[in-house]
Amino acid sequence: MFPEPRFVTANGLEMAVYEQGDGPPVLLLHGFPELAFSWRHQLPALADAGFHAIAPDLRGYGRTGGPSDIASYGIKELIADVEGLMDALDLPTATIVGHDWGALLTWHFAMTRPQRVERLVGLNIPHIPRPPIDPIELFRKRFGADFYIVNFQDSDAADRAFEADPRRLFTNLVRKNQVPRAVFEQLPDGAKVLSLLRVMERDDPGGEPILNDTELDFFVRAYEASGFTKPINWYRNWSRNWAAFDGVDQVIRIPTLFIAAADELVVGPEHVEAMGSLVPDLTVHTLDPCGHWSQQERPDDVNRLILKWLS
Repeated sequence: MFPEPRFVTANGLEMAVYEQGDGPPVLLLHGFPELAFSWRHQLPALADAGFHAIAPDLRGYGRTGGPSDIASYGIKELIADVEGLMDALDLPTATIVGHDWGALLTWHFAMTRPQRVERLVGLNIPHIPRPPIDPIELFRKRFGADFYIVNFQDSDAADRAFEADPRRLFTNLVRKNQVPRAVFEQLPDGAKVLSLLRVMERDDPGGEPILNDTELDFFVRAYEASGFTKPINWYRNWSRNWAAFDGVDQVIRIPTLFIAAADELVVGPEHVEAMGSLVPDLTVHTLDPCGHWSQQERPDDVNRLILKWLS
């Protein structure tokens, strides 16, 4: 059973924090459009193995909430949230696990607060070198206006569409066995553009749902209450975040486990391979088959890999 949260003041936020177990702390950072609930399979497994598992609803998400202005969702504020949470919980250091946007936050936290991190675990989204030009400019040139990250910059169409029918979004999006990477690679370039608005429009999204009815209801109720704009505002700081990390050492010298997914479509295997020069103490495991929602699609395997590595 998923625990009730306690509310912790961190960096000016009243952060909803879900915990299980006692022992060495493991902090679990979720992605988009997710919640601490995305770690529901990992909390009890870590607790049973003798760890203190800690999963917050991050800034703008779920029961944590946050301010309205876009600039409040920049990477420096997100890093300060994690550090503030660790301070509030009296944790000098912790193992930090991140998936999707939570993985991006984990990499940035490790670059700027390495003294607070015992070990790192990244899921799905690798540590990618900082590009020489604004990444939004790169995305726009390569993928066009339909690419979801570019679309988020240009309008609030996604905010409105998702809020009008969150059940359809989660039903169509959080699935497995939709498009294997081998098939994706054979598609024409225009069909490779990841558009969440197109996902909303599909009557047959393919594959199989990952969430059961109770889990789906949990996400739907949460987003009916909170909306999507604040989580999407994380993306609207992408250019600011890129500028903020100009000159920052990109190398992470912390023991790191990366759990890749063979059918991850947001990034390719070449991005995972490129991590070697940036993360010298790196262990990589690839789940095959597995798509983007790895800790929910393959929870037993994710738990096994994390616990084996931590032990």
